[in-house]
Amino acid sequence: MAVVTGESIALGIFLTPAAMARSLGSPLLLGLVWLAMALMAMCGALCYAELAIRYPQSGGEYVYLRAAYGETVAFLYGWMSTIVMYPGVAAALAVGSTAYVSQVLPLSPSALAFVAPFLLCIFCTVNLLGTRLSGAVITSVNFLKLLILFSLVTWAALSGHARWSNLLPIAERRPSSDALLPAIAGAIVSAFFSFGGWWEASKIAGEIRNPRRTLPLAFIGGVSIVTAVYLLISTAFLSVLPIGQITSNTAFVAQFGAVLFGAEGARVLSVCVLVCVCGGIAALTMAAPRVCFAMAQTGSFFPSFGRLHSRLGTPANAIFLQTGLALAALLLGAFERVLAYIIFTVVLFLALTASTLFRLKEPVKAWWFPAAPVLFIVFCLAIDFLILVHDPLPAMVGVSIVLCGIPLRRFLMPRHSPTPLTSEGN
Repeated sequence: MAVVTGESIALGIFLTPAAMARSLGSPLLLGLVWLAMALMAMCGALCYAELAIRYPQSGGEYVYLRAAYGETVAFLYGWMSTIVMYPGVAAALAVGSTAYVSQVLPLSPSALAFVAPFLLCIFCTVNLLGTRLSGAVITSVNFLKLLILFSLVTWAALSGHARWSNLLPIAERRPSSDALLPAIAGAIVSAFFSFGGWWEASKIAGEIRNPRRTLPLAFIGGVSIVTAVYLLISTAFLSVLPIGQITSNTAFVAQFGAVLFGAEGARVLSVCVLVCVCGGIAALTMAAPRVCFAMAQTGSFFPSFGRLHSRLGTPANAIFLQTGLALAALLLGAFERVLAYIIFTVVLFLALTASTLFRLKEPVKAWWFPAAPVLFIVFCLAIDFLILVHDPLPAMVGVSIVLCGIPLRRFLMPRHSPTPLTSEGN
């Protein structure tokens, strides 16, 4: 559950609701977009929980896609996530924290340059030392994160700074809002980015005791917590700071902090942001290397990355690879552009993963099937359509980057024979 909430509630919790509110111009529309995304995430959570039970192995989507669609499709997902997406996300989170560290600590520009690599190396070390330790750290950081966020909501309500009148009229759009259809389209994509990451818990299924009981609780409970947090935080934001007073995403943190805590508000809110970012990096550093690990174990990647450390029992080489690639992304400084290119294919792979439920040898017998996967796939295709309409060039570039994995696979696997997967259902 800490992995689910850690991935979904990171830097965007303070930036995305403000941007969405400013664009939509209506508290009611903002709430409806969050609820629509919550419905999508809950449908996806049911699908992923079922798949994680059927295939209780580390690797997540790579394992499910390999079982349903074969080596090539699974490798394309693994190549995209391991080499491109996860290092970029980790680098983006680490760099995003730098501005908030400068609000808390009086560091020189040269010292601030080391903040992002320092964070990446710290959480790399924690994950190397064992799943039990990294799980405890992630749980502690994310418990602190949720405590801080709920405390902000409580303080806003009890301190008198929150006024229900700021939410009224709840359905009427403010004059400064964007055109309705583009605003809704942009808000849906932004909400998906904010909720994104809940599926990462599937990647550590092979290291969880009693996955049949634990994984559904993690997915469904985690998504429920994320939904509650975004709705409550959005309500607190808009009841303290009316939509018309939101000037920009980056200035919003300082504005909100100044209203709640006075002159020290920016510093207090910066600490809150840093805790959220650290929770996101911790969860990502734990989940992401398991894809590379699973690929190497099945012969789709260099064998050394599929080995566990003899004493610590962690996929040390895979963790080193992911951290090294994230550090390289910091040097290149192009991770934001890479993420913009890749997001289209990320959503496509999510839909493809949910569709694997229809290819199981033993059919799913659950009250939510087939409605949940169908609804989730429709949501994914709608988001991809909105991305294409808004800016098709990055989407096409992203598809090209992913397809580059085909010649790479032929280079890596000229003599490897596939290792079969087993599941509880087959």
